[in-house]
Amino acid sequence: MDGMQAYGAGKAGGAFDPLTFFRQPPTILRLVCWLFSIVIFGCIANEGYVNRPDEIEEFCIFNRNQNACNYGVAMGTLAFVSCVAFLALDVYFPQISSVKDRKKAVLADIGVSAFWSFVWFVGFCFLANQWQVAKEEDNPLKEGGDAARAAITFSFFSIFTWGTLCLLSLERLKRVSYEEEYDKLFTPPSAPPIV
Repeated sequence: MDGMQAYGAGKAGGAFDPLTFFRQPPTILRLVCWLFSIVIFGCIANEGYVNRPDEIEEFCIFNRNQNACNYGVAMGTLAFVSCVAFLALDVYFPQISSVKDRKKAVLADIGVSAFWSFVWFVGFCFLANQWQVAKEEDNPLKEGGDAARAAITFSFFSIFTWGTLCLLSLERLKRVSYEEEYDKLFTPPSAPPIV
């Protein structure tokens, strides 16, 4: 029965090993998603607003559409918080003793990862479209172009990183071992010793 796993984790109560934790593919991907979200909202918040030489008020670099900048910053920030929350759950996961609670955590991970993959697909399409139709006279000095392209690029990459996280969580769900519960429920009581 050694090495038993339930929903992708060993028996509850084991010691936390940071080296093993940071080598796991879901942890690495979650850190990559975390980094991508920082890049997206950082690029837009830092260089996503420019003004014409004859104007004082700044506008969004994505076709003067304030919603595009708001979407990128808000989704980047929320994805950042989501990554931190699920990293904390991944650290706590081996301590969860109930198989039902582990299943709920894995299902939540699947749902959130699929949701963020979809959100970044929408974000990529929206930002790329607004960047494509932006007028050159709105930004004659071409300020912030690299930041806008970086936000679009990392939105595109985020689709696949979150999608891969969703697939890894599905695999985690498939690797469920019910042997531990089966043994608890269906193991016949030990027979009295024969004298």
